Amino acid sequence: MYDSGANLSCIHSHVLEGLEVPVSLGRTRLVGTSEGHYIEVNERVSLDFYMDDILLSDEFLVIQGLSEEVIIGAATMQKWLIKLDFEHDKAIVDPKVAKMQLV
Repeated sequence: MYDSGANLSCIHSHVLEGLEVPVSLGRTRLVGTSEGHYIEVNERVSLDFYMDDILLSDEFLVIQGLSEEVIIGAATMQKWLIKLDFEHDKAIVDPKVAKMQLV
């Protein structure tokens, strides 16, 4: 799920099984939700993922009980020039990003 209202990208802890080992944040951090609640976060993970056959990478906060499996937040969308096309209900990676790929 793409959420321009979420600053950071997050991943549900059960999705990580077999993908990557989370790293401790060093201290517990509180992340605010849109409903005004706070969730304790203790781990993060760096992951590679593909959009439109373009390899992207970013850090995700590991959150147990997250409502979605993965949430791509605004910081990731800005970093990789991802635009939301509401008319066609899809996310688009700016063509400039494909040119930045390392070979």
